[in-house]
Amino acid sequence: MSLWKRIAVFLSIMGPGIITANIDNDASGITTYSVAGARFGYSLLWTLIPTTIALVVVQEMVARMGAVTGKGLSDLIRENYGVKSTFYMMCVLFVANFGTTVANFAGWAASMEILGLSKYLMVPVGALFIWILVVKGSYRFVERILLFACLLYFGYVLSGFMAKPEWSEVIYHTFVPQMKWQPEFVMLSIGIIGTTITPWMQFYLQSSIAEKGIKKDEYKASRLDVLIGCSITDIISFFIIVTCATTLFSQGIRIHEASEAAIALKPLAGNYAFLIFAVSLANAALLGAIIVPLATSYYICEAMGWERGVNKTFKEAPQFMGIYTFMIVTASLVILIPEVPLVFLMVLSSVLNGILLPFVLVFAIALVNNKNLMGEYVNPKIYNIISWGTVGVISLLTAFFLITILFPLKEIYG
Repeated sequence: MSLWKRIAVFLSIMGPGIITANIDNDASGITTYSVAGARFGYSLLWTLIPTTIALVVVQEMVARMGAVTGKGLSDLIRENYGVKSTFYMMCVLFVANFGTTVANFAGWAASMEILGLSKYLMVPVGALFIWILVVKGSYRFVERILLFACLLYFGYVLSGFMAKPEWSEVIYHTFVPQMKWQPEFVMLSIGIIGTTITPWMQFYLQSSIAEKGIKKDEYKASRLDVLIGCSITDIISFFIIVTCATTLFSQGIRIHEASEAAIALKPLAGNYAFLIFAVSLANAALLGAIIVPLATSYYICEAMGWERGVNKTFKEAPQFMGIYTFMIVTASLVILIPEVPLVFLMVLSSVLNGILLPFVLVFAIALVNNKNLMGEYVNPKIYNIISWGTVGVISLLTAFFLITILFPLKEIYG
C-alpha cells in the first residue's frame, strides 16, 4: 500500500481513539492537574509516564476488541458473563457517570462565570447545544465537531509556554521520580492515575469503534489513532501541571478548582494566558458533558440489548436517546439548584469509578484473552503483564483511597 493510501486510510479511521483519550481531560481531570501543579510544583510530573504507558495498553486492548468483534464492551460482558452481573455493574456506572456529568456542567458554569457570563443563562444554552448536536446529528458529523474541539486543548500548551517555566527543572522532574510521603501528595498521585484511566472510557472507545464499523483489517490504523490520542492527552496534562507549577506554586497560591487557577493566572501570566486557560476549561467541560452521557447510553443499551447509536433517530433508538437526554437535562438542572451538594456528588462519583475500574479491567482482560472470541488477536504476553500490573496498582490505590474516605487522613497520620 502506498504512503498516500495509508494516510487516507488513517484519516478515515481516525477519531475514536483521539476523542476518547482527549476528553478524558474533562473538568475533573483539569482540576486534578491544576491542583497538583499548584500544590507540589513539578514533583508529580513523572507520574504521567507510567500512567501514559498503562493508558495506551488498556485503550489499545478495548479498541482491538471493538475492531475484531464489532461489539461494545457491555455486549461482550453480557454475552459471556450473564445479564445479572452486567445489570448491577451498569447501575453503579450510571450513578458514577451522572456525578461526572454534573462535575462537567459545574466546570462549564464556573468557566462561563469567570468570563463574565451568568451560569443561569449559559448552562441551559450549553445543555441545549449538546443535546441538539447528538440527537439531530449523525455519527460522522458529531465526530468531526469533537475532533475540531479537541484542537482547543492545545490552548493549555500555549499557557504552559507563556508561563515561562524553568525547562531544566521540568525535564528533571519528568524523568526522575520522587515521592513525598505526605497524605496530599499520595492522594494527588492517586487522583492523576484515577482521572486518566476511567471506566467510561473503556466502554465509549469500544462502542464508538463498533458503531464506526472499523474492521480488524483496518486495526493498525485504529491502533495508531489510540496511540496518538493517549500521547496527546498526557501532553496536555503535562502542560497544565507545568503552567500551575510555574505560576501558582512559586507564589504559594493554593487552589481547589481549575477555575481558581484561571483567575489566579491573570496577574501572574497575563490576560492571554488567563483567557486561554478559561476557554480551554469551558471546552473540556462541555466535551465531557457530551461524551460521558453518550458512553452511558451506549453501555446500558448494549447491556440490555436495545438499539443504540448516534446515527439512529429518537424513534429508532428511544432508550439510547432517552438516557442521553435524561442525563443532560437532569445534570444541568442540578447545577442551577442553589446550594446543591456538588462536592458530595463529585466525591461519590470518584469513589464509584474507583471501585468499578478494577472490575471493568478484569472483564476486559479476560475477554481479550478469550481465543474463541479474539482468535489470533488475543493479548501478547507483555500486554498481559502491563494490564494485570495496572489492575494491581489501581486496586491498591483504590483501597487506599477508600480508606482515606472512611477514615480521614488526619486520623491516620495524626
